[in-house]
Amino acid sequence: MTISGLTIDETGDVGPWVASELVAGIDRPELLAPAGDWDCLRAAVENGADAVYFGLDSGFNARARAHNFPIESLPETMGFLHERGVKGFVTLNTLIFSSELEEFEQTVRSCASAGVDAVLVQDLGVVRLIKAICPELAIHASTQMTMTSAETIREIEELGVERVVLARELSIKEIEAIRRSTTLPLETFVHGALCVAYSGQCMTSESLGGRSANRGQCAQACRLPYDLVCDGEDVDLGDKKYLLSPQDLAAYALVEDLVKVGVASLKIEGRLKQPEYVANITRHYRLALDRATAGKRHGLESRDVEEMELSFSRGFSPGWLNGCDHKMLVPADNSAKRGVQVGKILTVKQNSAYVRVTRGVQAGDGIVFESPRFGDTPQGGRIYQVRSEGRRLDGACLAGDVELFFAEGSIDFDRLFPGQPVWKTDDPHLTKRLRRSFTAADPLRKRPIRIAVEAAVGKPLVVRVSLETQPVGELTTDFPLEAARNRPLTEDVLIEQFARLGGTPFALVDLTANIAGGPMVPLSVLGKLRRDLVDLLTEFVHRPLQRTVASEPQLPRLRVELATLLAPSGGTGSASASAGENSSIADELSGSDLNSGTLAEPVPPEGSGNGQASLRILARTLKQVDVLLEQGERDLYADFQDIREYREAIDRAKAAGASLFPATPRIQKPGEMGLFRAMRKHEPDGVLVRNLSGLAFFVEQGIEAVADYTLNVTNELTFADILRRGASRATASYDLNREQLLDLVEHATPAQRRLEIVLHQHMPLFHMEHCVFCSVLSPGTNKTNCGRPCDTHEVKLRDRMGKEHPLKADVGCRNTLFNATPQSGAEAAPALLARGVTNFRIELLEDAPAEEVAETIRLYRELLAGSLTGKAVWSALKATNRIGVTRGTLEERRDPLAIV
Repeated sequence: MTISGLTIDETGDVGPWVASELVAGIDRPELLAPAGDWDCLRAAVENGADAVYFGLDSGFNARARAHNFPIESLPETMGFLHERGVKGFVTLNTLIFSSELEEFEQTVRSCASAGVDAVLVQDLGVVRLIKAICPELAIHASTQMTMTSAETIREIEELGVERVVLARELSIKEIEAIRRSTTLPLETFVHGALCVAYSGQCMTSESLGGRSANRGQCAQACRLPYDLVCDGEDVDLGDKKYLLSPQDLAAYALVEDLVKVGVASLKIEGRLKQPEYVANITRHYRLALDRATAGKRHGLESRDVEEMELSFSRGFSPGWLNGCDHKMLVPADNSAKRGVQVGKILTVKQNSAYVRVTRGVQAGDGIVFESPRFGDTPQGGRIYQVRSEGRRLDGACLAGDVELFFAEGSIDFDRLFPGQPVWKTDDPHLTKRLRRSFTAADPLRKRPIRIAVEAAVGKPLVVRVSLETQPVGELTTDFPLEAARNRPLTEDVLIEQFARLGGTPFALVDLTANIAGGPMVPLSVLGKLRRDLVDLLTEFVHRPLQRTVASEPQLPRLRVELATLLAPSGGTGSASASAGENSSIADELSGSDLNSGTLAEPVPPEGSGNGQASLRILARTLKQVDVLLEQGERDLYADFQDIREYREAIDRAKAAGASLFPATPRIQKPGEMGLFRAMRKHEPDGVLVRNLSGLAFFVEQGIEAVADYTLNVTNELTFADILRRGASRATASYDLNREQLLDLVEHATPAQRRLEIVLHQHMPLFHMEHCVFCSVLSPGTNKTNCGRPCDTHEVKLRDRMGKEHPLKADVGCRNTLFNATPQSGAEAAPALLARGVTNFRIELLEDAPAEEVAETIRLYRELLAGSLTGKAVWSALKATNRIGVTRGTLEERRDPLAIV
């Protein structure tokens, strides 16, 4: 009577299918697909997604370049999904600035009222706000929250997070270890583009162009070519220029393994992709998942993989799911879509090319010939005609020697040569077939209904309906049935009439009938009952969720609570007085200069430069520690590549009467808690922590913990959350521009003295699990066999502008690429001092002459003392620094809304 499960005929078309058959089974994971617009939404639904995630045009989602959905259309969007038994998740997964919290609250209210099934969130602080607005609205921790271990997950569980989207850099073994140690459902990516940097930890777009990846505006600098400079010399890597561009993730062969380790949701990346891509990838993972959970052969056929490659592929790989293989992950020879290699050129004629094809080609296909040298413009076009042995082929040639013709002038045949690889980048026949799957008037995806009928002479006809296994209601005639004279009602007639559900998202899968006395029921009555039944089902699936949405705005209440929480212990001491003083100063500055974004340098509050402002220095080598101690610096941080050196650095600092806080790695994965324990054994006075698990560990050990910028403090709610966890201070996020930073400081009162600002640094760009040292300077594939070239070589990556950005490895063998040019926030310092900020930092990178280090520190100390202006410090730094200096994210902007 109906078809169970998604089916694909010989032409590749998706046939009608019943959704319930695809979600049966206790351990079957959800298949989660992306949607950048309505066509993508339909494509995901009709091709087998159990849930869809999408962003709103009101912002706050990590794909600002997607079309996204109008917030006013949320009820319609969720109604469409729920009719079809599909969940809808809204991405609110960006960092939120203080000035945006009110608008963010309104967006959350709209999501809760429209029946959104869950929201994805990156910002720690807004989790409490969401729960205050609507306790029943599920929250999923976005992959940008950088959840990499059970220990990090444990730190967000108490906030009410209900699912975690794991970092892409985890292997299946690591996912299994996490699964054994947490009760929260886990979601993992299985297909799509891979960021080379950890999501939520990439500052490249922000640093180089003011376009934050944490705000959905990634500029994809990882896809650009770079030269490698080792120990001051260029390394000839041939055409391997794309040193930071991973292949695309394609885990179709690992679905069964992910099911076995207990992953709750398999996620497809692609909110910037076309609907045909969404249809293609969703339906193939639907098949792979169904086969894996039905005990059938796993994986996909070669034809299936080829179809996915044609929609988009930079080359398929399992990513990190099988562990680290740096050479496999980043072959470095390409960063663009290439599709499928279909053969190689045999000979070239004046207006055609003979090609030995190993995969299907036909007229209309898009073809590109691989360029022989880096930087060459590739030749390509659409095939006009295919000939074999002089005869024109109307269909596809799957293998053999063929002659390809193209539109006149589209190919420069002088640039083609024998042996040149040929790639198919587009198949219009496939595209047309995929499009049919989500443009048909009658939905392909059907929700199963079950009907029970009671029909007896002298009684009304009763029709009871269930949606899947859930009772919906019953319909009855308003008259008793009469005995039939010639054609009594039969079960076959009932099935025939109630199965006519075309144009609706429902399908009859079961009908039972209890018929007594040979009753007669006119077909017109059965037709009306069928229409009423559809109305009943539609009303049922559109029934609003039972949720409590707070009637009053919750942000003002939380801010009042925060003021109490953030107040210094011990009542109204000097810090409280300072806060009052800052208020008056802020009032004085609230005129046109501040509001226009042309912030003048205010006079620091009295005493701010008399020892109250603290300046700490971060060193990255033992040599730098020695230089700083010799110059009399007594408040140090250290960020070393070799964890064993922390012992020596701490001992030297203590001998000099100084304090040195070592920095934890930014990432902590399963089995790496030992790094924290090793750092504790060195008995530091405190630690600079860079992830939630490290913060919890050192607070529990009674060791002072300063939260670094990696915990992404961009608003007062997140600031308070970090302080709640026991941090003595929290570092402002590098995503904040000058105006946004000052806004955070205003809202952080009276705890602004517990906020730390990095005034001078080389901005960390990419922070990567991928190791460039191993990939290009070692015959090995990962840290177990690479020989650690990072210990003996200094490496820089030169970009297209000629800047050489230093590359460093950390104690976990993860790489960070730093901006070549240091960033100075000197001109913002007076305004920060005026608002009561007293904790500042300078971060060194490479070893420099002692006198240069001393001069840099002197300039900032005089700035904080009020004896030098920010402009004077900026000018001096620009004149003395070997490669200049940039204002970077803290540059004064004429329009505070110019970069969001």
